[in-house]
Amino acid sequence: MNKLEKRTAASLAAVFAVRMLGLFMILPILPLFAKELDNATPFLIGLTIGIYGLTQAVFQIPLGLLSDKIGRKPVIIGGLLVFALGSVIAALSDDIYIILIGRAIQGSGAIAATTMALAADLSREDHRAKVMGFIGMSIGIAFAVAMVIGPLISQWSGLSGVFWTTALLAVIGILLITFTVPTPKKTKMHRDAGIISAYIKPVLKQGTLLRMNASVFLLHLLMTANFSVLPLIFRDQLQLASTDHWKIYLPVLAISVIFSLPMIIIAEKFRKIKTVFVIAVVLLLLSQGLLGINQFSFYPLMISFLIFFIGFNFLEAVQPSLVAKYSDVNNKGTAMGVYSTSQFFGIFVGGAVGGLVLQQWGISGIFIFGAGVAALLLLVALSLPKPDFYKSQVLKLKKELLGDINKTTQQLLAVKGVKQAAISLDEGVAYIKIDKLELNEANLDDFIRV
Repeated sequence: MNKLEKRTAASLAAVFAVRMLGLFMILPILPLFAKELDNATPFLIGLTIGIYGLTQAVFQIPLGLLSDKIGRKPVIIGGLLVFALGSVIAALSDDIYIILIGRAIQGSGAIAATTMALAADLSREDHRAKVMGFIGMSIGIAFAVAMVIGPLISQWSGLSGVFWTTALLAVIGILLITFTVPTPKKTKMHRDAGIISAYIKPVLKQGTLLRMNASVFLLHLLMTANFSVLPLIFRDQLQLASTDHWKIYLPVLAISVIFSLPMIIIAEKFRKIKTVFVIAVVLLLLSQGLLGINQFSFYPLMISFLIFFIGFNFLEAVQPSLVAKYSDVNNKGTAMGVYSTSQFFGIFVGGAVGGLVLQQWGISGIFIFGAGVAALLLLVALSLPKPDFYKSQVLKLKKELLGDINKTTQQLLAVKGVKQAAISLDEGVAYIKIDKLELNEANLDDFIRV
């Protein structure tokens, strides 16, 4: 990557991280404050945890499309201002209904799709995947950091202190966007990284992508429902002070990454992705049973929690890769946008239904419900077809090849190893999928503009 791309990757990853950190910090602590909030019930606590997912899902695609018209930075700065407003509203109240409204407003500042589109505007075609990967890594880091510092901040300054911190993080994000993130010379619609309205309907009609949307929906439903009770178990069953919860989250997350990395390598390098995918879902199903029966014993509970996160981390990392494999070369960006929207809907339903189940049937009910969700996820996993391990690539085409794009498309498809090809005249590029085992990349040199 050149200096501009490195700066783009680092600064946008920081923007993404500070915003997601603000959203994630509430996850391990809000259930602990139920008795201190006016009008709080388990259902309303769960709904407050998940409500940002609903507004995030509703606004993400429209704001992404809006950024194509008015520019990326205005939409991102506006989204961060909305996020800060929601944080301040929540910080100023001890009433669960007002905090619920604040969380809903937080989610309305949905900038994920726009941020990815800005990253695409600021990166060259052959380095775009690296920039996107760097930004994606920041989400996992933000989650791990939030699990550790959320309980610590709440112990020092209460729940309001957490929301004031998220407001401050939003301001930091605005400063980064304004003064650190480069401004693109031109805003474009990128088929591999942006949402294009014309492709939404075809994506929603593709059965395999619908199963991937269901998969990520169920995964995040399960995760959010589990977190409606896990902090309570750590405090009430294990008698662990909230300031000490990081002693659980940090080692469990670290060890789970160590275990999930070899699974990812086996899945991708040795092309065993469906097999390992099914194994990971079985781990989730097993964890729900173990969490249900190990609520009162520290080490068995930790092992159960670890098994959950091994499966979760693997699926969180591999599912986007599968969406890219299953999507058409034309609509990868749109497919990822719809997939991300499904993820946020899962967070909403997991919080709301998890809170309702906890209110009606208690902690054991959550893990019975979770086992049912994991069983549904297993059915989805078993139904997935074996994917093709083709690599997506973007070629900047020579100008003379753009005169007859149908002819150029056929010429590209005639190259051994090129499996799909589509040309964007506006961008002057070809989006292709290749089989690296078959392709001699030198055969593409005649198409590439230097």
